[in-house]
Amino acid sequence: MQTLTDNKAFKIKPLHLIFIFVILQFVIAFLTSSFGFSFDESMWHYIGRNWFRHDLVPYTGGVDNKSPLIYMIYGFSDLLFGVNPWFTRLLGIVFQSIGLYYVYRITKHIAGEQAGIIAILLYGFSLLWKSTGGKMVSLTQAYEITFLVISFYYYSIAQNKKHFFISGLMAGLALGFRFSAGFYLLVIPFVLVQRKSFTSPLVFFAGVFSMLALLFTIFFFMGININEFFIYSFSDNFVSGSITDHSFAWKLEQFSNAFFYSELILFYPFIIAYLLIKRKPDIFILWLITSFIGIVIIGMFARTHLKELLPPFSIISALAVNYLLTTYKVPVRAVLIILVFSFFPKTFEPLFGLKKLFISKNSKPISICTQPYLENEDFKMEMGLWIKANTLFNDKVFVAGNGAQIQVYSERVSPSIYFNATQTQLAKKRLFLDLSSNKPVMVVVPLFPKYANLVDDDIRLFIGELVKNNYYLDTCLYSYNIYRHNKTINASAMVRGSPP
Repeated sequence: MQTLTDNKAFKIKPLHLIFIFVILQFVIAFLTSSFGFSFDESMWHYIGRNWFRHDLVPYTGGVDNKSPLIYMIYGFSDLLFGVNPWFTRLLGIVFQSIGLYYVYRITKHIAGEQAGIIAILLYGFSLLWKSTGGKMVSLTQAYEITFLVISFYYYSIAQNKKHFFISGLMAGLALGFRFSAGFYLLVIPFVLVQRKSFTSPLVFFAGVFSMLALLFTIFFFMGININEFFIYSFSDNFVSGSITDHSFAWKLEQFSNAFFYSELILFYPFIIAYLLIKRKPDIFILWLITSFIGIVIIGMFARTHLKELLPPFSIISALAVNYLLTTYKVPVRAVLIILVFSFFPKTFEPLFGLKKLFISKNSKPISICTQPYLENEDFKMEMGLWIKANTLFNDKVFVAGNGAQIQVYSERVSPSIYFNATQTQLAKKRLFLDLSSNKPVMVVVPLFPKYANLVDDDIRLFIGELVKNNYYLDTCLYSYNIYRHNKTINASAMVRGSPP
């Protein structure tokens, strides 16, 4: 039977195939997404910039529910290249491609070269899907999942305690990026105990705790408050008003969209076939189950969260396909063509992005201050750049609602660590205190309906009273009212170059 690596059929080099997926990731990441910062990228760049430019460590210079490691990456990006989204996207592509290589190595170790190449195809294409957040290559999952895959690889080839320790180190580093990696930690020790190998789990966890101890030591000496780290990145995300606070009906709809109305269904026949072949769950199925449990517990069913499932999905499917090829002598070329056609991302967004490159932009600020008010990602960049040009370097600027993109382009510091809408009781209390005691020079308030729909009434009322009593309406641009503090009239005139 001819195989994917048979010279008489068609020779496929794994590294050549991975390079093709590097190019495809680049196309999806830069042409499908906005050419500016996405919402998440802007939040992390803002916090990282405050850390590296202003010595405001995470949770002092801004709050989001992520690890300091991702802020560090964005801080380095700003330090090296200024305000830019491209460096972190390129780095994310590099890490996702490393993960792709180790998925190949795992599968090859289990079932040979042909299975490894099939795994590259399945994982590589699934990383590009819209339903799995293909364009979002610079998120924490790019790093967490890659380190989990490397951890699994060292487990799968383990011949001594060193391999188990390295596996634990990689798992600990993954956990340092995302708490959801903790579910994976249950898989390997469980399997090893089943095999009555009680020393190996201890060595594995020694590696995990060694890495975590190193990370927390680094955080401590960098001035990061460990208690705040747990509050802001974990505990405050599962209370009323948090990002995970949604109704059961909402979660059910999101679950349905994620698992029944997405390309993930392409994997299901292979999972069923694998279970029929194996007749009982093995470590790959356990990996898939624990990843699924983590997604369900978080309960948001965001597209990027589904990336957690892709490595075990791809490895299991590749093993199932390889078994069918070798057992039933199915034509390899036909199967390969079907897989490529089925798993190739079905999107025209890169073409729209390419077209956008050739559309000239209006360099003059646009008012757009009559109904219907319009929220536009490109306008947020322009709004931020306008603020930068019309304020002084040390001026504090507050953007109401989900204004992280404006904040990052303005290169101005918010008066509150809650520079973006967070609506837990802890967040509201701190926001009201910060704005009352440290009034910014400028307050920017959205006019479009999404602001009223997403931001709680008490926050909007507080900001409304704040600007009413302390600010005057300076202008309106891009569907945002721009207020300046009453004491800054002269400074405002000086910034604009006119006499006070």
